[in-house]
Amino acid sequence: MIEKAAVARPDSGAIIDSLGWAYFKLGDYQNAVAQLERAVSLEAADPDINDHLGDAYYRVGRVVEARYQWQRVLTLGPAPTLRQQVEMKLKSGPGAPPSSPPAHVAQVGQSG
Repeated sequence: MIEKAAVARPDSGAIIDSLGWAYFKLGDYQNAVAQLERAVSLEAADPDINDHLGDAYYRVGRVVEARYQWQRVLTLGPAPTLRQQVEMKLKSGPGAPPSSPPAHVAQVGQSG
C-alpha cells in the first residue's frame, strides 16, 4: 500500500518517509537510505524524517552522516520525546543493529 501511495504522490515527503521507514524496518537499509534521502529532499525541515535518515545512515556504516542528521534534528524543533531519543543516539549510538527480519515478514514490493 505504501508503494502505491508513493507512486500516486511522489512529491509527498511523508509518504516517501513511510516507504523508506518500511524498508528500514525490514532490514533493507540501502533502499531505506535511498527513499529517506528523497524524503528529506522533499521535507527538509521535518525532524522525524531527518531522524529516520540518520538511523538508516548509521545502519549502512555512514556514521558521520548519521550524526550530522541527528544534530540537524535538534535544530528543527523536535517533539520532546524525539529530542530525548536523538540526544541519546548522539551520546551512545542507537544500539546494536537489529537482526534480519523474521522470515514471515513480507518484503516491500512482494505480494503474499
